[in-house]
Amino acid sequence: MSTVAAVAAVTAVTGFNLGALSPVANAATPAAHHYASPTLHFSTHNNAADPTFNQLLGINDRGVMAGYFGSGQPGHPNKGYTLSGDHDQDNYRNENFPGSAQTQVTAINDRNQTVGFWVDSVGNSYGFADVRGHFTDVVDPHGQGAAAGGATTEQLLGVNEQNQAVGFWTDANGNNHGFRYDLRSRTFHEIHVPGQASVMATSINDRGDVAISASDGNTQMAYLLHHGRAYAVTAPGGGNIQAFGINDRDQVVGQYTDSAGVAHGYEWNRRHIRTIDDPNGIGSTVVNGLNNHGDLVGFYVDAAGNTDGFLAATK
Repeated sequence: MSTVAAVAAVTAVTGFNLGALSPVANAATPAAHHYASPTLHFSTHNNAADPTFNQLLGINDRGVMAGYFGSGQPGHPNKGYTLSGDHDQDNYRNENFPGSAQTQVTAINDRNQTVGFWVDSVGNSYGFADVRGHFTDVVDPHGQGAAAGGATTEQLLGVNEQNQAVGFWTDANGNNHGFRYDLRSRTFHEIHVPGQASVMATSINDRGDVAISASDGNTQMAYLLHHGRAYAVTAPGGGNIQAFGINDRDQVVGQYTDSAGVAHGYEWNRRHIRTIDDPNGIGSTVVNGLNNHGDLVGFYVDAAGNTDGFLAATK
């Protein structure tokens, strides 16, 4: 497979007018930011160490991306990396937690601080932060050994410029519990959404607003947490929806499932959502991160069954 399979100036976007936000708590809708949806230019980016499985998960305002290769199946471990510069093979940088069996780098801020999670040899997963090459284990004490069988399942998924990260841990019933983590004080603050049994805090912007994926046990739902109030992001057709990324404009990205059961990426901007499908995909695109320029990253499944990382740039 080539280093970069570029698809220039292709836009696979469909707009849906959602009307007003639906607040979970009784609060005024946050003030809208006027924003015109730009044309997106798609390109595929796969690490040559494994061209069959790549996921791009985060991008900062400098265009540096975070992700990993490897499916996580036996003999095919997750291995983290960042990708900078002109995004060719020479600009991949391996990033793996010391002594880990597997690592995913899930988010990166403008100071190139990264967060993610690592997996040990028996399958426990722990959050981590990497500040200038110094790795720190991040484990919410509520989640230590809380998963089924006394295991630990924890991930850090987002980081902002204010030394705040977000993530979740999993309990013995399989429910997730979101949290915010301060990288300086190393303190945790639990995040809840009324009526939701399972909550993942997936991304945080510089204003402290948080993207959330949650479930009541039956339906996957997405929220914007703004000033402590949760506002629902509604999927086209009312299908399951998850939120994975947020920028300082409170644009949210993620994935939803349509009425035919097909998964699509999306980009949401207060009163409007548009579908994002990579033109090389076969109906299963995930948008996982975005920056303040509106550039998107994620992954899709191609016709050969490979999982490919993509960048959808605004210029």
